[in-house]
Amino acid sequence: MYKRILVPTDGSEFARKAELHALFLAKVSGAEIIALSVSENQFITGISVTDEVEQLNLILKDRCEEDLKEFEEMNEDGVKISSIIREGSPANVILDVAVEEDIDLIVIGSSGKSGFDRFILGSVSDKVVNAAKCPVLVVH
Repeated sequence: MYKRILVPTDGSEFARKAELHALFLAKVSGAEIIALSVSENQFITGISVTDEVEQLNLILKDRCEEDLKEFEEMNEDGVKISSIIREGSPANVILDVAVEEDIDLIVIGSSGKSGFDRFILGSVSDKVVNAAKCPVLVVH
């Protein structure tokens, strides 16, 4: 039923739960997983736009790579996982990658690392659910 499953990951508890669901679905359906980590650096204010920004981007990219590596280590069943790191607004990047990669299912955590997102359904997952062109499984 599913051939390509997109799993956005940010290292949060809910992302980890979504990763486990995606691994199970990929195993039973023979699907490939595309793990996506988005580097969002919108909170840069009051610093010079040279070395500091480049350094922050490297730190954010390292964190994305760590999240993806931890996800791949959870894969005991040998499911094919490819990873993508992008920079930008998480919801927009998720939706763009879903189209670019011809995704059949997005498996996303209900809330991310931000405490603000926990008031209701996370703002990223809410935007993805309402705008995605494919089915979306939200894991809480």
